[in-house]
Parts: sequence; structure tokens; C-alpha cells
Amino acid sequence: MLKKTPLALLLALAAAGAQAKTELTVYTALELDQLKAYQAAFEQENPDVAIRWVRDSTGIITARLLAEKENPQADVIWGLAATSLMLMDEHDMLAPYAPAGLEQLSEEFRDARDTPHWVGMNAWLGVICYNTIEAEKHGLTKPSSWQDLTKPEYQGHIVMPNPASSGTGFLDVSAWLQQFGEDKGWAYMDGLHQNIANYTHSGSKPCVQAASGEATIGISMAYRGASLKQQGAPLDLVFPSEGVGWEMEAAAIVKGTDNETAAQKLLDFAVTRQANELYNQSFAVVAMPGVARPVQYFPEQPASVMIDNDFAWAAGQREAILAEWQRRYDGKSEAK
Repeated sequence: MLKKTPLALLLALAAAGAQAKTELTVYTALELDQLKAYQAAFEQENPDVAIRWVRDSTGIITARLLAEKENPQADVIWGLAATSLMLMDEHDMLAPYAPAGLEQLSEEFRDARDTPHWVGMNAWLGVICYNTIEAEKHGLTKPSSWQDLTKPEYQGHIVMPNPASSGTGFLDVSAWLQQFGEDKGWAYMDGLHQNIANYTHSGSKPCVQAASGEATIGISMAYRGASLKQQGAPLDLVFPSEGVGWEMEAAAIVKGTDNETAAQKLLDFAVTRQANELYNQSFAVVAMPGVARPVQYFPEQPASVMIDNDFAWAAGQREAILAEWQRRYDGKSEAK
């Protein structure tokens, strides 16, 4: 006859099993409504690892990582602008690692080195969220270009993200400087500034405000606009005729982590087909070819509206661009 295992021993074994899990501190700027699905999928494949998220806007997460350079608190970054990761790489903050399956990603979504310091996930696009009901109330016409937004009729009706806080704000500013040239780019933003009600510290907030009628026009991210429109918000999504800025979300291991093996498991997962299918639920462009399916309310061919983006230039000029932007326009930023 088998002896019964004492309850105390069972509890001790259970506690030991729980303690065996590695807690991985993951810094991210992903949207809150994406985190649960990403975490569940990863932890199902890696039951010995538990994610602890630290989430905020791109600019805030970037600043936090840089401030912690000498005493890193994060193990992994999963979902932060590639330009931010390039900046950190310049400061020697990322650990080189080639995830299993890396060769399956498109070249433009990979750090070009044989052993990359970061890997791309997906691309998110800028957009104009236009509230059709509020526009009719105010007698506004629907814009079709970025230049249209400088027209006097839109004065006080536009909100957009602060690029120092928001990756979406930075991709817009970077895109305008690349599209129009630096002198004309700043001149464009001078004109746009006259019509701005305020600058938010979240990339998705301008579209949320447009959806609720708090604003008529929000310069925001296409993902959030499409999501709100799917929920019934009275929005039209405008992809301006000049093209839209975009940014690549990426993942990397933080140099000096004490949880290197678990961190590598997350990077391995981040490049899988399963992960790319999760990305595609929100983003029309993902790193793995052949995975992406159309996203409702996005252009049928998203690449057709995306500008030719120079990420290396944007990363190298980031600090100078933000200093100049804040000097010119920060007076209209919402309080933090």
C-alpha cells in the first residue's frame, strides 16, 4: 500500500515549483490591451518564466532605460521603437543575441550585424483620426494631406502627441523633417502649431479624444484609430497624400541581465510565427513575410502609404530634434 504524502510536503513541493519560475522584468511601450495576449502566449510556451511588465509611453520608457544605464533594472525590452533601441545600442546597453529562427524575418526588420543587438517585430503607422460628427458641427472639411492641417479652419481643433513622450509623436516629427526637408519641416510644424489645442503624452490619446468628441482631429496611430472605429466611433481614418511616418517596434536583451537564459527564450519567442500572428492582430505590417493579413480600415497595401524612413538618421538626430521641438512648441503640452 502506497503511503500518503503529507500535506506539508505537497505544499513545500508546490512552493518550490513556484519559486523555480524565473521572473523576467520586461520594459515595453506596447498598448495595454495587447500585453495580456502576448504574455499568455509566451508563458504557455515557457512555463518556467513569468513576465513582469513595466509599461509606459515610448519617450518615458526610453528615458528610464537611459537613466538606469549604470544599474539596469530591465531584463528585456519587448515592444519599443527601433530608433530608441538604436540609441541604447550606441550607449552599449544591449546584449548581442541571434534568436532561433531569425533568418525567417524580412531583412529590414533585422539589425544587420551577424549577431544582432535587436530584432524587429512590426511597424506602426501614423494617421489622422477625423470625427465626422464633430466636424459637421463645426463646419469643417475633411483633410486629405498634412498640409491641409495648417488651414485656419482647423484652429483649436487638432491634438497630437508630444514627441518627447510618445513614439507616435516622434515618428510624425521625424517623418515631416525627412519628407519636407529640415527647414520646410520646421516651417510646416510652425503652421500646424497654430491649430494645435494641446500636445498629449500618449500616442493613442489624440485618437481616443477624437473618438469621444473631445477633439475633432487627432494625429495618432492607425492601430488605435482602426480599433476605435471597429467599436463604432464616428471616425474616418485619413492617410495623408504625402505619406505617413512609421516606426518599427523591436525587442532586445538588456546587457548585464542576471536572467540571460530566460531573456533569450523571450527573444526566441518574439521572432516566431506565433508571435508575428499576434502582432498582426493589431498591425498590418509584421516582420515575418507571408504572415500579415489585412487589418480592417487600414489601406489594402499599407506599404503604399509608408514613407521611405531613415531609422539611423532619426535615431542619431533624436536628441537634437526633441530639444528643438520643445523649444518651439512645448508650451501647449498637457501637464504630466
